[in-house]
Amino acid sequence: MHGVNHIDVNIVDDGILPGDSDFFMTRGIQGTDHVWLVMMKAMRALTRYAAADIEDTGLGLSDFGVLELLLHKGPLPVNTIGPIVDLTPGSISIAVDRLVAKGLVSRVESAEDRRVRIVALTPRGKDLIVSAFRKHSGQMKRVFSELSPEQLRSLEVMLKKVGKRAAALMDES
Repeated sequence: MHGVNHIDVNIVDDGILPGDSDFFMTRGIQGTDHVWLVMMKAMRALTRYAAADIEDTGLGLSDFGVLELLLHKGPLPVNTIGPIVDLTPGSISIAVDRLVAKGLVSRVESAEDRRVRIVALTPRGKDLIVSAFRKHSGQMKRVFSELSPEQLRSLEVMLKKVGKRAAALMDES
């Protein structure tokens, strides 16, 4: 990309990157590149905002993700949880170990297959994630409050299309 190895989206407010005016049009980055940069900046801000309150519960983002998944999907095999919350097999094992040590989840052998370990919320884990998720949900309502229900639904549909397309392109390569 014309000598650009890293783009700090925090300096792209006007669409002009110092030292790269030959590559980018002086009126700013156009089209899909601009949308990607805006989406990255928005996601970064959303993540920082959400993480601050999630971390007040004593949970990191990955632990919150595991507990939230178990809250909404019920007990799951360890190897099913990792890909859903975007953790490698090693990372999900460490996360589950940490959550077991805190008494927030249990891990037991599957009755059908002893090689499979099923992870479930403990009562303490359920109390914590219900409270944390309620707070998180309120935060997200505040963040998205400027969008109408129709705009929110349109954004969801568009992001799913983009996400599915990116996943399909990754599968092709």
